[in-house]
Amino acid sequence: MKGYLVLDFSIKVLEGFLEYAKKIPAFIEKHGGRYIVQGVVPEKMEGDWIPERLVILEFPSTAKAKEFLADPEAQELFSLRHKTTSSQLILAEGCI
Repeated sequence: MKGYLVLDFSIKVLEGFLEYAKKIPAFIEKHGGRYIVQGVVPEKMEGDWIPERLVILEFPSTAKAKEFLADPEAQELFSLRHKTTSSQLILAEGCI
């Protein structure tokens, strides 16, 4: 089953975030991932959830998504994202 990482974030420090955004695609690709949704401002349709920006990444499996998140070479970039954004991240398994 495919694995999907869903990131809801708001940018606090644009300059630092732009560095992250420039470098992270190589790590996504390294683990077989690809962008499904890339940093868009979503339209609220129902409920109370109002994400500022949304990213959805698709990986061949949840294991590959977890490998991406655990990649030692990407930890500095994840730390940079944590410093420059407010974010929430979930992992969901696809049904196909």
